Amino acid sequence: MKSYRQTLVHIVFATRHRQPVLSKENRERLYRYIWGICRQKECRLHRIGGYDEHVHILISLHPSISLANFVQLIKGRSSHWITDESVFPGFVRWQRGYSAFNVCYKERSRVVEYIKNQEEHHHSVSFLEEYRDLLEDAGFEMDERYLP
Repeated sequence: MKSYRQTLVHIVFATRHRQPVLSKENRERLYRYIWGICRQKECRLHRIGGYDEHVHILISLHPSISLANFVQLIKGRSSHWITDESVFPGFVRWQRGYSAFNVCYKERSRVVEYIKNQEEHHHSVSFLEEYRDLLEDAGFEMDERYLP
């Protein structure tokens, strides 16, 4: 019998102290690098995007890797790559922690569009406002001490 699974996850993480160092001209290189890691781990990347200080990833997580291990891998490898390639001057590291939100497959298109429009979205909304809204919409009780 075949196993069926659909683990669609929206992941968000930020640079240390939310430093706006992810310059627009090099973000696509970062996204392609992360896409390569997704392919290696057999995770289907639906969309990746972000802004000056954070990244959004929508993936179908492969059952062979846990969410925590996947995020650790993405953040660790990309951090080394950024440093080795000098892609983003001023980048120190990613902030500790991340957020991950389960996404119903029927909502996939809406989340893809949301991630695709990050540049426009952040002309009127700060990352911290966006992050609070995401946590609230997902039903998390926020502790201001742990916001990125």
